[in-house]
Amino acid sequence: MTSHMGTTDGTAGRTTAADSGTWVLSDLPVRRIGFGAMRLTHLADGSPSDRDRVTGVLRRAVELGVNHIDTAAFYFSETRSANELINRALAPYADELVITTKVGPGRDPSGEWWWATPEQLRGQVEENLRQLGRDHLDVVNLRVPRQETTGSIAEHFGALAELRTAGLIRHLGVSNVRPDHLAQARAIAPVVCVQNAYGIGSPAAEHALLDACGEQGIAYVPFFAIAGAGKEAGAAAEDDSAVREIALAHGVSPAQLRLAWTLSRGAHVLAIPGTGNPDHLVENVAAGSLRLAPEEIARLGAA
Repeated sequence: MTSHMGTTDGTAGRTTAADSGTWVLSDLPVRRIGFGAMRLTHLADGSPSDRDRVTGVLRRAVELGVNHIDTAAFYFSETRSANELINRALAPYADELVITTKVGPGRDPSGEWWWATPEQLRGQVEENLRQLGRDHLDVVNLRVPRQETTGSIAEHFGALAELRTAGLIRHLGVSNVRPDHLAQARAIAPVVCVQNAYGIGSPAAEHALLDACGEQGIAYVPFFAIAGAGKEAGAAAEDDSAVREIALAHGVSPAQLRLAWTLSRGAHVLAIPGTGNPDHLVENVAAGSLRLAPEEIARLGAA
């Protein structure tokens, strides 16, 4: 089988993020292949990233047409801050660049986690503004601590809605949520995106939430689409046989196939793969041009 991906070299025919298609977050058009900033601050072994290398990756992402970057103030290591790396690499920001961030979780300087009260969310928003060097945030997701056990998110989301009314935030989203959380949020203010863990092998309930978001005109933004159950540790060494076989048939890596499959789930699905590796960046962007046959999509969905 021949891959339907474009070339990824430096020629005029190279694959760019534009090949993945576009979705509009209310009034903000974004390419469906974006970039996640979580992996900018450190290497897989925990050591600090090379500052020049990762700022170069950010600039290269924009050159390749990426205009949707996902970040957070709590993405930091002892010597690196994802937001400040973005600021250093990309400010002054292009008008079409959309930066999405998250609030709710916080980390003290030692790295210990804490969760914000509704009253503390403004401070988190202002910290993102300061680090990014902006006077407003394009999209802010309320990150829920534990999807399975978290009760109502109405008070937290209401606090963010007030900051939206005040002009500090342009649009709102929710992350790590159940359908009832989404309904609570939508009763308070418009929701432009849902950011949940999702990929090949996800449970039926998450497939259903993805579909429901499409029906409601809400972007669905998977995280850990490549890593799957490996989460922060990265993808498992062994892929499902269907993943290996279909990737081989297309001449792509399993990681590229996983990204392409998530994008195949609907025009409202956006990908935010993260990397500090310039070669992996090019591969991730190229995955946005891979088109899978219906039977391949179905086989991977059953994996």
